[in-house]
Amino acid sequence: MHQAESDLFALSRRYGAVRAATEALAAPLSAEDQSIQSMPDASPTKWHLAHTTWFFERLILATKSGYRVFHERYDELFNSYYLGIGTPFVRSERGLLSRPSAAEILDYRRHVDLAMTDVLGDRALSPLIALGLAHEEQHQELILTDIKHAFSRNPLLPAYSMAEPGLAPAAPALSWWQFGGATGPIGHDGSTFSFDNERPVHPVAVAPFRLASRLVSCGEYQSFIDDGGYRRPELWLSDGWALAQSQGWWAPLYWRPDGSVFTLHGVRPRQAGEPVIHVSFYEAAAYAAWAGKRLPTEFEWECAAHDLRVEGNFRSEVFLPRAAGHGARQQMFGDAWEWTRSSYDPYPGFRPFGGVAAEYNGKFMVGQLVLRGGSCVTPPGHLRPTYRNFFPPATRWQFSGIRLAEDA
Repeated sequence: MHQAESDLFALSRRYGAVRAATEALAAPLSAEDQSIQSMPDASPTKWHLAHTTWFFERLILATKSGYRVFHERYDELFNSYYLGIGTPFVRSERGLLSRPSAAEILDYRRHVDLAMTDVLGDRALSPLIALGLAHEEQHQELILTDIKHAFSRNPLLPAYSMAEPGLAPAAPALSWWQFGGATGPIGHDGSTFSFDNERPVHPVAVAPFRLASRLVSCGEYQSFIDDGGYRRPELWLSDGWALAQSQGWWAPLYWRPDGSVFTLHGVRPRQAGEPVIHVSFYEAAAYAAWAGKRLPTEFEWECAAHDLRVEGNFRSEVFLPRAAGHGARQQMFGDAWEWTRSSYDPYPGFRPFGGVAAEYNGKFMVGQLVLRGGSCVTPPGHLRPTYRNFFPPATRWQFSGIRLAEDA
């Protein structure tokens, strides 16, 4: 088999695997579960199933002559934010879409998947298909983050997964990895798939710094709380302090006053050795100030991660971060997305994807902070050292945690 044929065969297999994985994540949920929306930032599971299908239908299949759309109104219902091709249904009201049913959306997926078999061998479409699959993997993560938030609002506090996580060991003592400083390349060279916001490669001068050997643990964060961390305005950025006071924050999202925490496995005792998750950027920055440290920049993080293998605690049967092992750079990938002190800005020479996909990333490059490294609900194989996630600083429902840094 020639290399070109091998690449197309691999893409076809990947298409099937990614699409099946999305449906497997939805399988434990009832039709009622799949229809709920607990806040404007979240979406119903069935909407994720439909939107990722719409992406392939609208951006690929609709450009081919002879393709018959599954339903003419789906272009409105399942467009997310691509204003250049239409006016999407109101995001905050996706939970009102009792129709189409979850079963009809699975029919929609079958219809599109069947049509996609005719184009998976088209080399000209390979980059767009690869983008669609990476996009769907992002929504796989959102299915889990969104249903966790929805279940947390239910007085029954239902579990998504019945797997038994077990107890976490104590976190090892925190140590520091020292980086001597240099001007080096940051970003992706485009030789394999990457998102447009990871490109182009460009030089960045990084001064000497030290990076914590692991993520901040729940036990360490409890010490911050016990020392009045949520009552001391001098530790907080102004916007964060105002928000924490108005929202009554006293601990990370999903922590409960009795020492337990709500998880995708239901309510369980909080584990001191596990990394703290579900903290906003404001909480992460306040903790760093309390500890006498700071958050790393995204460039420091990438310098520290560039030579590491992308392996760690990604999505598996247990949707929880794990306690760190021993070593200089633990938990760099997986476990918890790591807030950085970097604004989500375009790299010098940034060029968005072409065509409709131009709206994919660039339009959000204002008012957001970069996170790095992935989490325990990120699909395996999805990340690179150059991968840039981004959210507004108040975001707490993501699996986001804290790694400290300091000047050397």
